[in-house]
Amino acid sequence: MPPPPEVPEEEPVGSAHMRLDGTLELRMSARGPGAIAGEALFILKPDHPRYVGVRDHLGPIEPGGYARVMPFPPGVF
Repeated sequence: MPPPPEVPEEEPVGSAHMRLDGTLELRMSARGPGAIAGEALFILKPDHPRYVGVRDHLGPIEPGGYARVMPFPPGVF
């Protein structure tokens, strides 16, 4: 029986910064076939409906700090 195929390790899709007031800045990018590329800046204030889910997904991040943004599961962002 052949060994199972290797699952590629997920790579970050961007970076996040938490401003001193708790606002999250997410700088994200995506690449597709050929020359397809996209970049986006998302700003989420603490009262945004998806803020808690995004913050939890980022893991530990303190005001003034930075975190890698890993791919989001469906429905989180």
